[in-house]
Amino acid sequence: MAEAFRGEFYQKVDGKARVSIPAAFRAVLNADDPQKGEKGGSRLYMVYGGKSRNFVECYSKRGADQLAEDIESMELGSKERTRAERDLISRSVMVEVDGEGRIVLPPQVREKMGFHGEDLAGGGEAAFAGFTNRFRLYRREVYDAELAEDDEDDGVDPLTLVGRHKRTG
Repeated sequence: MAEAFRGEFYQKVDGKARVSIPAAFRAVLNADDPQKGEKGGSRLYMVYGGKSRNFVECYSKRGADQLAEDIESMELGSKERTRAERDLISRSVMVEVDGEGRIVLPPQVREKMGFHGEDLAGGGEAAFAGFTNRFRLYRREVYDAELAEDDEDDGVDPLTLVGRHKRTG
């Protein structure tokens, strides 16, 4: 993987549910989608499935294709594959980034993030959090609360966690 989603960014969501994709993330989306969508913009795949998730998982074209391949390699008809297909494939939507670097948050995504009409009228805020091959999109308050909860110092240096679990295959 040449490019990766890295960093945290905060962007305003306007009254029309439009939000600007951070430039660093747009660069990855562009690199991972050489053919582009119908309108010439890079495609962004937004997964809003998963009842316990309080965020929307976002993939580039390449990332979404890899996720689909990983799911297809699971045992056909298994409970795990059915759940993965339902929550990660069926409950997803593709949007195209416009010429100004923005997307319109689809209704299912707004619902997942907790943005309702009155929230957008006052101008909500979204948090973009990079996770190498994907990024998560949160409502800012939800992300801040999650960070406050997760930032408990348990005395473990995060670098010691790297390499503990090597991918096999």
